[in-house]
Amino acid sequence: MTTNTANSAFPNLLAPLDLGFTTLANRTLMGSMHTGLEEEKGGFDKLAAFYQARAKGGVGLIVTGGISPNARGRLTPMGCELSKFWHVAKHKKITDAVHQYPTKICLQLLHAGRYSYHPFSFAPSKVKSPINPFTPSAMSVRQIKGTIKDFAYSALLAKRAGYDGVEIMGSEGYLLNQFSCVRVNKRTDEWGGCVENRMRLAIEIIKAVREKVGKEFILIFRLSMLDLVDGGNSWADVVTMAKAVEAAGATLINTGIGWHEARIPTITTSVPRAAFTWITEKMKQEVSIPLVATNRINTPEIAEEVLSSGQADMVSMARPFLADAEFVQKAMENKSDEINTCIGCNQACLDHVFQQQRASCLVNPTACYETELTFAKATKNKRIAVVGAGPAGLAFSVYAAQRGHKIEIFDRASEIGGQFNFAKQVPGKEEFYETIRYFNKQISLLDIKLHLSTEATAETLVQAGFDEIVVATGILPRKLDIEGIEHEKVKNYLDVLRDKQPIGQNVAIIGAGGIGFDVAVYLAEEHEESPLVNNKEKWLKSWGVDQSYQSNGALLDKSAGEPNEKTSRNIHLLQRKSTKVGAGLGKTTGWIHRATLKNNGVKMLAGVSYKKIDDAGLTIEIDGIQQVLDVDHVIICAGQESQRGLYHKLESIKGAEQGLHLIGGAKVAAELDAKRAIRQAAELAAVI
Repeated sequence: MTTNTANSAFPNLLAPLDLGFTTLANRTLMGSMHTGLEEEKGGFDKLAAFYQARAKGGVGLIVTGGISPNARGRLTPMGCELSKFWHVAKHKKITDAVHQYPTKICLQLLHAGRYSYHPFSFAPSKVKSPINPFTPSAMSVRQIKGTIKDFAYSALLAKRAGYDGVEIMGSEGYLLNQFSCVRVNKRTDEWGGCVENRMRLAIEIIKAVREKVGKEFILIFRLSMLDLVDGGNSWADVVTMAKAVEAAGATLINTGIGWHEARIPTITTSVPRAAFTWITEKMKQEVSIPLVATNRINTPEIAEEVLSSGQADMVSMARPFLADAEFVQKAMENKSDEINTCIGCNQACLDHVFQQQRASCLVNPTACYETELTFAKATKNKRIAVVGAGPAGLAFSVYAAQRGHKIEIFDRASEIGGQFNFAKQVPGKEEFYETIRYFNKQISLLDIKLHLSTEATAETLVQAGFDEIVVATGILPRKLDIEGIEHEKVKNYLDVLRDKQPIGQNVAIIGAGGIGFDVAVYLAEEHEESPLVNNKEKWLKSWGVDQSYQSNGALLDKSAGEPNEKTSRNIHLLQRKSTKVGAGLGKTTGWIHRATLKNNGVKMLAGVSYKKIDDAGLTIEIDGIQQVLDVDHVIICAGQESQRGLYHKLESIKGAEQGLHLIGGAKVAAELDAKRAIRQAAELAAVI
């Protein structure tokens, strides 16, 4: 595949990068992602297909998910490692698949240290992580030196497996990062104390790896430039380490942002795009080897801006390549409007991995299922009616049309998107605009007939003679049985997000699932002149990031700073369950949603019984004690009910039920779950 940048809108992104002994085809790096396939039976065959799809799509350099150099460093008891000669064969499947294209691929060497989720973990000191139940043992000097040898041997095995290089993971709070920071490193020997001692392990590993693999082998070091935790490094410490990394023989330095235990969001959808590229730009003044910027770079336009402004030499994008394997190819062809953009939701990628499930992607369910969920051309092209232009209906329509079927979509709304049209209005969820843009473009490209503002009836659908009818009519808010539920104070989330009905200053929200949190954020942040996601500096300050880097870990001293602006509204978020409010939210994002509401002064109450709604407000009971919340409005966000009227009507018509299908929220309405809806739609489209 050749890269022609002369007529491209992205000349910097698509320009080759000369590393001296080898040249990368362009400036895109597919960042490391653990997929879960590493541990599955037959997983390396699936991994090979996964990485090959991205190589075919034009990415310049791939970095694999983290692989441990020894048993102690595994992320989980059965985690993947590369430490024995017989491990080489399965890795060769990956490199052979990728090298059918001009793409280079590096193996990431990751020792988890105290993040290892097993009782045999060790770390620089016996200091337990707040996100791990296991307390590590302190490493002996012999174990330290053995770990250096293990990294070097693992790198040699990677070279034998056909990898073009390795990335040594020195950030995100893993072992080498643990050694480099006093937060975890309490040692008093030559491996602790001053920064030169704390960084010694990382530097010795780089030297040992370089000696083992030779000069013509890519060696990336993932350097934590912002620890974002108490006890993190100062900027002077980071610079000292970066210069030592360069001198020790690294080819590239990749930017690492934040420890996993940091209480500052770094990659979720509410984080402004390219929010942390300023720190890579700052480091460019200190070292001469190429630097890679990372975190929330999800479009070619943003990537080009980062590179053209001189903030970095390459850009790392991980999840954007989950969302669209052809990201680079589409950029080459000036078709960025056809890219299925990563929305930073974490729901099918990070949430899955942290729950020991295979990763995938909400907007692209084929990610990590390249050999299982495929869309071969249909043997018989059918006319298919799809009722509902929400996530399920849209996804089915696109995948089915790609197989050659003739699709017509019907929706009584005036625009496509369904529930996404409400989600995109919530501060921090603006990326949903991109998904709707993607589907609109696909509808045009695939010649899908779109009937908006159209009520499809069972009779008209049957009379039209479609071969198949797919019902994706979605959900409606569930009605509650509470005394006074018909009171004028009562609204539901559609009244707020869809119909923009005026809401008073004192509000009670019934239901603390995803919708309840969304409505709470929407109402709480109405005081913002523009969404924080559009103002990097204000967003960074609101989360306590010190761009001047005056303190270790780049954390602001909030006690000395200005307090965050809080909503002028008095908001109560209520749930019946006695568990922590928001406990059912995403594993990697729930804490962010709770912190956002807490920072806005929202009161979150659990174990609530709802007694009545009247002119006085909402009467509730907690632990047997009743109280009246004097509120202007009560907003119901307590679940949904499937809209199945049309489906049942079609079932009753003789013959119609033969080609009838039900998907999305219309089939299961337990919670607004676009991930499930889109996967379900894709699975039906693959076989219909």
